Amino acid sequence: MEKALQNFKVAVLTSSDRCSRGETQDESGKLISEMVKAIGGQAAACDIVPDEIDRIKERLIYYCDTLKARVVFTTGGTGFGGRDITPEATGQVIERLIPGLSELMRAEGLKKTKKAMLSRGICGIRKNSIIINLPGSPKAVKESLEAVLDLIPHSLEMLDGGGH
Repeated sequence: MEKALQNFKVAVLTSSDRCSRGETQDESGKLISEMVKAIGGQAAACDIVPDEIDRIKERLIYYCDTLKARVVFTTGGTGFGGRDITPEATGQVIERLIPGLSELMRAEGLKKTKKAMLSRGICGIRKNSIIINLPGSPKAVKESLEAVLDLIPHSLEMLDGGGH
C-alpha cells in the first residue's frame, strides 16, 4: 500500500430517504469513516441527506469548495430506483471524471456477485477534491472501498501535481 498521507480531510455523505427520516441507522457512512483511517483520512464531516439532487449537490459543493475535503465519499443512491440520483448530482458538480476508479470497484465486485455491475456510481474531481460514489449497503461499501483505498494516496499526490 502507498505511504499514508498525514491526516487529510475526508467528508462522507449518505444519501438516503430512510436514514434522513431516522427510520434506519447509517452504518455505511460510519464504515467509510473508519476505513479511511488506514490511509490517513480523517472524517471532517459526515452528513445524511434525503435522495434529492439539490441537497446532494449543495453538500458536495460545500465539502469541496468550503471545507476543502481532499476526498468526498457518497454512499447510497447509486441503484435503479426512481430516487437513486447520487451519480447525477455528482456529475453536475465534478469538473473531470475518474472512470477507472468506478470501473475497478465494479470489476472487483463482479468477482463476488453479478449485481455489482448494477451500481451506477461515478468518481470525479472538483477543484482539489476527489469525489467517489459508493453503494448504500455496508457490505458493498466495504468491498468497493477496499478495491480503491490503496489508490487514494497516489491519486491525491497526482492531483497535487505529483508524477504518475
